[in-house]
Amino acid sequence: MASPLDRAFYAVNQSARVAWYMGHYFATRPFHKEDGDESSQRFTPTRETPGQNRVLSDLAEIFQRDLRNAKHGFYPVPRDHDGGLLSLLRRSRKFMKDVPVAAERRGKKDGREVFNDDTKGTLPGYFLQNFHYQTGGYLTEESAELYDMQVEVLFTGSANAMRRQALVPLYDFIRGRDQRTLKLLDVACGTGRFLRFVKDAYPRLPVTGLDLSAAYVGEAERHLKRCSSVSLITGNAEHIPVADASQDVVTCIFLYHELPPKVRRIVAGEMARVLKPGGRLIFIDSLQFGDAEGYDGMLELFPKRFHEPFFSTYVEEDLGEIFGAHGLQLASKSNAFLSKVVTFEKPQA
Repeated sequence: MASPLDRAFYAVNQSARVAWYMGHYFATRPFHKEDGDESSQRFTPTRETPGQNRVLSDLAEIFQRDLRNAKHGFYPVPRDHDGGLLSLLRRSRKFMKDVPVAAERRGKKDGREVFNDDTKGTLPGYFLQNFHYQTGGYLTEESAELYDMQVEVLFTGSANAMRRQALVPLYDFIRGRDQRTLKLLDVACGTGRFLRFVKDAYPRLPVTGLDLSAAYVGEAERHLKRCSSVSLITGNAEHIPVADASQDVVTCIFLYHELPPKVRRIVAGEMARVLKPGGRLIFIDSLQFGDAEGYDGMLELFPKRFHEPFFSTYVEEDLGEIFGAHGLQLASKSNAFLSKVVTFEKPQA
């Protein structure tokens, strides 16, 4: 439960984070205008876009919900684990140094820089992209170090708050059970930020993180080094290297919009395979068309500005159909600012 002191700390901390990341966002705007990419400026969405007041109101609401969840005991008062001031300043310098490089890449529409003779054939072709035009794609230690800052700048400091909404259905599943007897698998764990929130809430819960990028798994290892009962695996979600019906909970955070349609279905089958009967899949990704009134135009614009080659198909997918084809039943869904939280259950045998 959140005490008045905890709530005050949260309010001050999140206000500072929003100001920090919003400041970086506005600092990068000149590069967006001068990068030579006029396509997104010429493009007029066919659907309604939200006004600034609407976006700011919804941004404030996700933080209010985050604090309410802690107040209700769904998870501890959030700690974002951003590091100390020196770490923040070091990442800020590296981030700002990379901004004009990414802008030049955007101007050239070079979203496949990492696809070359050295990488070709080593990883799936759809993964060898400079997603968001970031340097190194998802392949380098430098990219892994900057990734969370890049995402927080994009979402004005709300990315962690959106991720934490997955802890609510996790609380509902674990409540009344001995966490030591359960197993959780996080598919596409990235740098381990979500798993850190899981371990804050359930320090004795055995968790496994799986990611295709060895560099990002390395960053996750550093981020989770003080946590116990953590296993991290470099591997492909199309062939999850764990046993059938071995996981009580599978989580999947911000992966599906970066997968081709065929691969989404393969990964859904794999997540269903490793879930135990009675297990739960907790899924977070971007909003889709029709989820939030007024936001569909923003979803049209997003892949015009950022290199997201599979986003336009994701926003039209029927997630219930994808996971239902593998025997998973839709249990709940809700919006969380620019994301959505969807849970599926695997029926008892």
